[in-house]
Amino acid sequence: MANPLAFAVSQGTRRIADFMVSNPVIRWVWTGPGNEDYASALSDFRPSDRESLLEMMQGRYLLASKLVDTNGASPFAIDMVHDDWLDDLQSFAWLRHFRDARTDEERSFARALTIDWIDRDGGFDHRIWGLSLTARRVLNWLRHFNILVEGANPEDAKVITRSLGTQIQSLKLRAPFADEPVDALMAAIALLGVALCDHDRENEIPSRLYAMNMLLDRQIDEDGLHRSRSAKVQFQLIVELTTLRQALLRQSDAYRNELGELLESMHRALDAISLGTGEPAYFNGTGQMPHDIIVAVQAQTPTRARSTGTAGGYGRLIWGRSIVVADSGLVPPPEYARHMHASALAFEFSHGRDLVVCNCGPTQSDEEESALLFRQGIAHAAPTINALSAAAIPTRGPLRNRVIKLGRTPEMASEEADHTLVMRTHGYAERFGVVLERRLTLLAEGHSLVGQDRILKARGKVSGALAIRFHLAHQTQVSQAGDMLKLRLASGQVWNFLWEGADMRVEESVRQSAYFGFHRTRQIVLDALVSDASEVSWIFTLDDG
Repeated sequence: MANPLAFAVSQGTRRIADFMVSNPVIRWVWTGPGNEDYASALSDFRPSDRESLLEMMQGRYLLASKLVDTNGASPFAIDMVHDDWLDDLQSFAWLRHFRDARTDEERSFARALTIDWIDRDGGFDHRIWGLSLTARRVLNWLRHFNILVEGANPEDAKVITRSLGTQIQSLKLRAPFADEPVDALMAAIALLGVALCDHDRENEIPSRLYAMNMLLDRQIDEDGLHRSRSAKVQFQLIVELTTLRQALLRQSDAYRNELGELLESMHRALDAISLGTGEPAYFNGTGQMPHDIIVAVQAQTPTRARSTGTAGGYGRLIWGRSIVVADSGLVPPPEYARHMHASALAFEFSHGRDLVVCNCGPTQSDEEESALLFRQGIAHAAPTINALSAAAIPTRGPLRNRVIKLGRTPEMASEEADHTLVMRTHGYAERFGVVLERRLTLLAEGHSLVGQDRILKARGKVSGALAIRFHLAHQTQVSQAGDMLKLRLASGQVWNFLWEGADMRVEESVRQSAYFGFHRTRQIVLDALVSDASEVSWIFTLDDG
């Protein structure tokens, strides 16, 4: 288990240091010059949409898959409870849509929004000037700097350039004291981007590149997955690193080997935890992501995970049109576990473009009261005992809200020839005297998924009530047909579900949606007493009739 005292001392020291460099007495040294000329060395492969541009000019902002009508007011002036929407707004990723601007009026609108942000939020605020958010904003301003300053009067251009310089200086001073590893990495990425865009800083490129690579070596595991084990973080890093690699190649042939191999491994790891639907599985803070950007990221490489295997604590089964992504429940050090879920032995299952079995996903960021619930094992297609997770998420103390390992490190193995994954969690051994083992196997070219959940005694006395949950995809209709269930998916495809060794019930559930909050769904629950059961078996089979 992580050492709470050591972690608390480390985090506290960093926060004190960050306070020292961000307090009003020191912040005056952040002020940037207003006469720097930034080249547009950073490209943006994410798709633009002229309709989004026109909607924004009418006061309607579709950000983070949420449409907000400001009724003509500045989006920076309204009170917004949706943190994801606010984050997307403050990152300025929407500037890419103004690549499609056709008139001076459209280009000046983007500039006016930027000036308005400087007037309202250009002063330091811990939320709006968070390291990762500031880094993304700096990168987006650099990508589209020509949109912001071309055609601007000298005073506006100076204001924008000075604000950009101030944000860059804040990253330089605050990055060494980041209390989240990904924040430090994002700051390093942004500072390398600055060096690539500023001719006066070209001599900084080697040192900035070295600093970023050192952080990447620590934070990306041997399988190419970020140690947070979050597809959402992985996705964001791939976007920024791809931009940097393209800029480095344009800068000098000497950089032709930089980031190429790493990005290939990161793409492969991301694909290994993605389903046939095209989306990453809902694990560890990852929910629904913008489909157009997913496609744009996938288009950057032909690299795909095409076979059964394991990566970063996840397992993948693939046969025919079926894909299963499962989580061993591996818990990283606490600095990476702030947004993790306790999802040991959970899985998601797709066939073709159809999602069959899934996890609930993260709660909406503005629903703090339910955030902890959706990180627990019961919100996943996984077994739990007495509705408790295989890992702990303390609600107080220095490790508050971070997932903490219980028991020995989980085990996972794949058997490619048999299309099988075997996982074990020791998270219940101390509390209930058992180890849970899950064996998942694809049969008949992926037309059947067989599961065997075994209860292995770790001591003489065992206790507790086992519940095995299968959260079903949105719009799945469930009906009883004798001793089995029939599951009719939204596509019309029918799957049969059979089980043995437990009682069955069907309950209400939900599935996170970026567009609608949560979809109401159903879940199958298999119940057994730990003391009475040694194995619960189940099978999903495609009804070809």
